[in-house]
Amino acid sequence: MAIFLAYATIFILFQDYDRKFLMLFDRVSDWHLVLFSVVVMAGLGFMLFRYAKRMDARISREQAEKENLMRRELTQNIAHELKTPVASILGYMDTILEHPDLDEQVKSQFIVRTHVQAQRLTALLQDISTLNRMDYAADIISMEYVNVSALFADIVQETELVVEQNGMMLRNCLPENIIVHGNPTLLYSIFRNLMDNAINYAGQGAIIEISAMEKSDCWQFTFKDNGNGISAEHLSRIFERFYRIDKGRSREIGGTGLGLSIVKNAVTLHGGNITVSSPKEGGLTFVFTLKK
Repeated sequence: MAIFLAYATIFILFQDYDRKFLMLFDRVSDWHLVLFSVVVMAGLGFMLFRYAKRMDARISREQAEKENLMRRELTQNIAHELKTPVASILGYMDTILEHPDLDEQVKSQFIVRTHVQAQRLTALLQDISTLNRMDYAADIISMEYVNVSALFADIVQETELVVEQNGMMLRNCLPENIIVHGNPTLLYSIFRNLMDNAINYAGQGAIIEISAMEKSDCWQFTFKDNGNGISAEHLSRIFERFYRIDKGRSREIGGTGLGLSIVKNAVTLHGGNITVSSPKEGGLTFVFTLKK
């Protein structure tokens, strides 16, 4: 329409097509033609405006339906994940209460299993709370300057025993004093969840390595292992909430199915992005950025 207006203005100001002389139309029929063109243009503009509004409404409606479907699926997944540990806890406790003469060794085993399920339930609720905080209260999450090198050094100490028990090797190649602007709790969640994921799924004897490269406005981290890896069909869904490749093994080791979702959301919240690949030589490689 802008082009049409430009040509209409030219033909109003210049009577001949050579455009050498400035002269307004002197015949009424010419002005009628211009008026007709303006009316047609206004009609087309109105139709385009109505079409754009309908398209916006349609897109908004489809987006709302998609979000509602995702919420329903998330609610169903949460209910399913909560149901398992709660049912186990109730089952063990009911057995203990209904059989007061139960062997002390068996009773002790049931109490230990109940405690494990309670810990799993607590971890699940904490992960759900973390995701909700990032989804609905991201604007009130406090930010400060965090030494990522020191933060990961703490994680190394916390996981040292289980790394040794699995016969793994950890190569911490992070430079000293990597400083980023972010939330300490969420930054801890990023590195701890990646570490736990490697420990739980890379397999016995795997080598875990983390390194970082400084960019102009961010740090680029590479977290990789040479373990079992996963097939390409799962890579595109690995960050989905409650998505598990091996559901039985995930529950056996106490996974909530939310760890990598928290990683991706936390990285995005800090202005970065994350990708995952499974090299031919095996294992998984996560590459992500965090703004300085």
